[in-house]
Amino acid sequence: MVSRKAAAGASADRPNVSREELLKFYREMLLIRRFEEKAGQLYGMGLIGGFCHLYIGQEAVVVGLEATAKEGDKRITSYRDHGHMLACGMDPKGVMAELTGRAGGYSRGKGGSMHMFSKEKHFYGGHGIVAAQVPLGAGLAFADKYLGNDNVSFTYFGDGAANQGQVYETFNMAALWSLPVVFVIENNQYAMGTAQRRSTSSADIYTRGAAFGIKGEAVDGMDVLAVKAAGQRAVAACRAGKGPYILEMMTYRYRGHSMSDPAKYRSREEVQKMRDERDAIEHVRELLLTGGHATDDDLKLVDRDIKAIVNEAAEFAKTSPEPDLSALWTDITV
Repeated sequence: MVSRKAAAGASADRPNVSREELLKFYREMLLIRRFEEKAGQLYGMGLIGGFCHLYIGQEAVVVGLEATAKEGDKRITSYRDHGHMLACGMDPKGVMAELTGRAGGYSRGKGGSMHMFSKEKHFYGGHGIVAAQVPLGAGLAFADKYLGNDNVSFTYFGDGAANQGQVYETFNMAALWSLPVVFVIENNQYAMGTAQRRSTSSADIYTRGAAFGIKGEAVDGMDVLAVKAAGQRAVAACRAGKGPYILEMMTYRYRGHSMSDPAKYRSREEVQKMRDERDAIEHVRELLLTGGHATDDDLKLVDRDIKAIVNEAAEFAKTSPEPDLSALWTDITV
């Protein structure tokens, strides 16, 4: 599913990486995986209401790109957003508390899964309307260009959102003004329950930027090293005033579109094959073990530490109070 020739070519262009960076990638991806698994459990227990879209399987995309970011860079995404929050350094306790609608959450328990923000970490959501974040991401980049800094805006959206008209209006303006925005298409193969091949007229989505003069490439989104290498090219172009840039990340989600989706539009064998042969976390694990950078016991300790962090976040969420009724009318513009 992810073996597109262009993506495979990008994977061959991987940077040299240190033991410390490999361990960092492993830890960050594992945190997202374990956090999302716990979120799925809490949803099943009725502690998370509304919609909940898990990022399991796609961890390499956001972790690889965050490795290319610097202080001041911004990120904005759609509703499958918990992984982006954790990767940019938001506190797991605050994220989990928001998922459970508690006052200790990032939006004081009133935003839920799809509407969390962090000014401190330059995370601008979490948006529930398909593709609505794309013009907003260009707006963030416009602000940075206006201020004369070299910050970059990472604007994430999916293969389904790539068929929305506002995406191409945004491409036009971003190219016209040479905005420092990296458009990241997280192509997880399915727009809700519709396979990309049935919903998108072109095999490659990133090539649509060519009409606006926007450079782009397909990347193996299941390989964190390939993601980082492509991210470095895109970020360098944006910081040099040559932006925007499109990265089509060929990735795969293991769970349904949301927690309420049984995912009957694909076979169990297809999902299991991806887990067995293309899992991003297992790939880094193998690099660590075969390269002699870590032992199996070392990685078990990492997993134990991550599980403790996630369990602590879950307990914080469970014990944090619900918002007071007096907060119902706050943060509202009439």
